[in-house]
Amino acid sequence: MNKVFYILLLVFLFENQTVFSQKVSNPIKAKDTLKSAEIDPLRPSKAAFYSAILPGLGQAYNKKYWKIPIVYGAIGTSMYLYLDNNKKYNSYRDAYKRRLAGFNDDQYQFLDDSRLIQAQRFYQRNRELSLLFVIGFYVLNIVDANVDAHLIQFNVNDKLSLQPDVYMNDINYKPNVGLTFNYKF
Repeated sequence: MNKVFYILLLVFLFENQTVFSQKVSNPIKAKDTLKSAEIDPLRPSKAAFYSAILPGLGQAYNKKYWKIPIVYGAIGTSMYLYLDNNKKYNSYRDAYKRRLAGFNDDQYQFLDDSRLIQAQRFYQRNRELSLLFVIGFYVLNIVDANVDAHLIQFNVNDKLSLQPDVYMNDINYKPNVGLTFNYKF
């Protein structure tokens, strides 16, 4: 009676374990128990492609919706500055061309010719810098979507930790600063 009770107790405790299982599992389709989600290796390139097609779409694909206003704010501000500097550059250039043609009825009558040329160069430089910022933020948007998709696949769990630590020196009792790296198997 006692042996039967212990055997039934063991069967009851381990009934869901694979030891007593009759089912044969295919080793090719077995899932890794350490990974929480399946990794899609095409995900980073897909996120970068989406961001290249429409800025912010890669961030939406990565489910980082809070980055979309930042992307559009950076690209939109740079584009606004480009358009504003282009408009002012064209205004000063047209006024200078009219002065060379002999007209003196422009809105910049208080400026001489050298100041008009200097204003043209100033706004032309700012226009070109603004265009570089537009292109830079566009590329940064693509790179951010790609890197963020790569980092989603990075394994971060409680078994891996890096902690700063302050401890007392045994010889002179002064505090020392160090880092502790722990990995639990």
